[in-house]
Amino acid sequence: MLEETPRPLVANSPKSFDLRRVGTHPDYWYPLAWSTELASGKTLGRRFAGDPIVLYRGTQGRVFALEDRCAHRQVPLHLGVVSGDELRCHYHGWAYDCTGKCVSIPYLGKERLPNGVRSYPACEVDGMILVFPGDPALAESRRPQSLGSFARRDYKTRRLYREVACHYTFMHENLFDMNHQFMHRRYMGSIRAHCIGREHGERWAQVEYSFSRTAGKPSMGEQVIVDLMRHRGDKQKKDFSDHMRIRTDYPSQSLKVWVGRDIQPTQDPVLDVWLGYTPQDPEQRTNHTYGYLSVKKPPVPGLIHAVWPFVTWFTENIFREDKEIVEYEQRAHDAQGTDWNNEVFPAIRDLRAVLAHCGQPTP
Repeated sequence: MLEETPRPLVANSPKSFDLRRVGTHPDYWYPLAWSTELASGKTLGRRFAGDPIVLYRGTQGRVFALEDRCAHRQVPLHLGVVSGDELRCHYHGWAYDCTGKCVSIPYLGKERLPNGVRSYPACEVDGMILVFPGDPALAESRRPQSLGSFARRDYKTRRLYREVACHYTFMHENLFDMNHQFMHRRYMGSIRAHCIGREHGERWAQVEYSFSRTAGKPSMGEQVIVDLMRHRGDKQKKDFSDHMRIRTDYPSQSLKVWVGRDIQPTQDPVLDVWLGYTPQDPEQRTNHTYGYLSVKKPPVPGLIHAVWPFVTWFTENIFREDKEIVEYEQRAHDAQGTDWNNEVFPAIRDLRAVLAHCGQPTP
């Protein structure tokens, strides 16, 4: 069993552990933008835990990431001009190459060039731009090969994006704990989650659920995602045959749902969600959530496109309620000055240990 370390101390309770003061670790890839947001020869200003980062796409199409501050007067480089694979500052025209080295000062020539700015490893995976804020030597070995089922043609996928005013750990806990389905009763009816298994290691945690309906009926969106892929015989059963697996592979999360009486681990899930959380401010009280929600296409050609508006309506409402509640959690934390949560669910305790082990204390 992992211990919840490190253990930042708080003034109001000197012996308590506050997970909301454990920052996300920079030695991983984090999403900063959609690929479609960054055209060739253009720039974008983004942040990671308070550090300004400029993304720019060279004229050959490759994405680069630099510190978003000119070494001269500290103005944002995202205001500048892309020239080939170089970026010229908007103010005085200082030029930086893709490694952050200052390669030209128009009015001085190349004999008296100062130090440049920091560069970051950047890549594009499945239509998303990711940056590695930590040790560049670790970047390639930790680069993700895929993000959920985005690239699969037998799934239909929609983007997920939110700016959420809470610490990223609240996001992990919210998704991991399906006991909060009571909150979604308006859109899902009354559902009871049954934890059927949990595991965790040094950098990952996993929990599995089955479900039973105690009252009400599923919404159209829920029926589209699950019931279209359910076997006919199973539709007549009163209890669910669904199986959900939620997993944190630090620092991202995934959620998968299978249906049917004879579920095998090698079967494709009917629902596959991938989520990444990028902290924005130094205290990490705000995050940008990027993700993909992929639904397995049913056998009837074109049916998934006809019913897709119901999927969008359903998932938007569920995510809206989740966003609201984790922001309430953050406000409670700020008002109390520490984390007073009385967590009793063993799976969440596993998850908290992983997040504490993998993260690092914030200032």
